[in-house]
Amino acid sequence: MINKNFYIKIFLFISEFIILDLSGKLAFYLTVSRTFVYQEPFFSFFLIFNLSWMCTSLFLEVYNRRKILDFKTFLQNIIIAITLHVIIMGVYIYGININYITKNLLLNTYLLAFTGITIFRFFTTRIYYLYTSLTYHIRRIVVVGTSDAANELYDFFNAREANVFRFMGFKEDWLNDESKIDIKSVRQKLQELKRFCKAHNIKEIYLSLPLTSQELIDDLAAFTDDSFVHFRIIPDLGVLEQKAVTVDFFGHIPILSLRTEPLKLLINRITKRVFDVFFSSLVILLVFPILFPLIALLIKIESRGPIIFKQKRSGRENKEFTCYKFRTMTQNRQSDSRQASRHDARITRVGSLLRKTSLDEFPQFINVFLGQMSVVGPRPHMLAHTEEYSKIVNKFLYRHFVTPGITGLAQINGFRGGTENPELMRKRIEYDNWYIENWSLALDVKIIFITVWNIIMGEENAY
Repeated sequence: MINKNFYIKIFLFISEFIILDLSGKLAFYLTVSRTFVYQEPFFSFFLIFNLSWMCTSLFLEVYNRRKILDFKTFLQNIIIAITLHVIIMGVYIYGININYITKNLLLNTYLLAFTGITIFRFFTTRIYYLYTSLTYHIRRIVVVGTSDAANELYDFFNAREANVFRFMGFKEDWLNDESKIDIKSVRQKLQELKRFCKAHNIKEIYLSLPLTSQELIDDLAAFTDDSFVHFRIIPDLGVLEQKAVTVDFFGHIPILSLRTEPLKLLINRITKRVFDVFFSSLVILLVFPILFPLIALLIKIESRGPIIFKQKRSGRENKEFTCYKFRTMTQNRQSDSRQASRHDARITRVGSLLRKTSLDEFPQFINVFLGQMSVVGPRPHMLAHTEEYSKIVNKFLYRHFVTPGITGLAQINGFRGGTENPELMRKRIEYDNWYIENWSLALDVKIIFITVWNIIMGEENAY
């Protein structure tokens, strides 16, 4: 079933694509020629420019966010998308040595595009929320039932100043067991509900009661059909701990899931894997030939032992794998059980520098290329710590549903380094689990940008 969000996404995608194209034309007019007619080879350039924006926005799922009309979320997404687009166009321009595209043309195009799209989205968002607020004002709603879900729904409508009423005449214990239902009392209350709806010109009924009385449901459905009232049923989900569930349909059977799992979808897993292979290949081919010999020489000069430190860690579905790092400590027998701590005597001077700049993690791009890790994901722990914390931290092993990463949401929020304190581990797990439930490629790119920024600025917990 296609909902209204689908049409909103299509409208925004087409509108903002048109704004981008017009921005290119205006920039061309201001910078190159006082005509809106592209001349070769500018036509080819702007064709690539527009097509690459289309691919970038779809690749980063800019128009597939839950909060697509949240302006703050939009700003974050559009900045990431434009940054990636600049990189792509830079590679294109300098890769084939295009000398007719000036910096002023590019700068004007991006400034006009960003300004135009931002202003358009701002006013679109304001108009949408104004429209929805007006529609709530004219809605006349009755919520039937006394459950927590009914209370929350009533508060939801009431906060939006809808004309919402409570009808609490039904006792839920009448409906818990078919054999104990007082049909006469139920029918009497049903008649009261019908009279109430007619007297107050109700247009929507939300029923929040255990659905064990087919007669009640059929009677109320027939009344609403004849009275042009929309009838909605709030399912009784009181047995679930989570307030948010997702619904899938197997045929006509609704199936409830307690969590959203974007990476459960094959297309999302393929997208994330393609990005990992592409990103790790760039690092291995472009950065390793320069970085590896230099770091290897420094490690060898300062202390004896291997350049690469290998350690068994917990991977996806808690399967162990060999994790690679540059060696940052003197060789010791506690490396597989004791975490590094601040002012740890085992850490060498070169190792301290590598840890503070996160350069010690670079060999893990080999793990990423091999499919054992991802660029972004929950950090893998030592086997001993996985076993220890899985016993004392609730939902600890859920993070192993996905492939572990070099960096992650917990790390960019300050939860990196040692985790001797169980409470710090719980906070890390909260971030990891939130990441799993809200994954998107745009989120991965955002985490990578913040990680690089944190490395440049320095991190307190990097030791």
